Amino acid sequence: MTSTRLRPLAEDDLVERTLRYRQEGGDELGARFFDAAIAALDAIGRMPGAGSPRAGELCEIPGLRMRRIIGIPCSWFYFITVDHIDVVRLLADAQDLPALLSGPEHE
Repeated sequence: MTSTRLRPLAEDDLVERTLRYRQEGGDELGARFFDAAIAALDAIGRMPGAGSPRAGELCEIPGLRMRRIIGIPCSWFYFITVDHIDVVRLLADAQDLPALLSGPEHE
């Protein structure tokens, strides 16, 4: 299994989304979201190449992949490096992905 490393923005996304789900749906929903997000990270570590390169192609960010969280309208965005998975963001489907994924913090 390849180790995953979350960039600060990805960590912030995870915390903010967990809190939002908790506030909107209660502790159980927040915990369910968090568990699903971590399960998706584990899946990325086991099979990094299984994530779709489509978002990276559409945003013109070479090597960027995405993996959806099962049952949640969110995805992890990451790069595969030689020794780890570089996780850059956790974003909702409804967000403006090209705007949020552009910039030097995602290269």
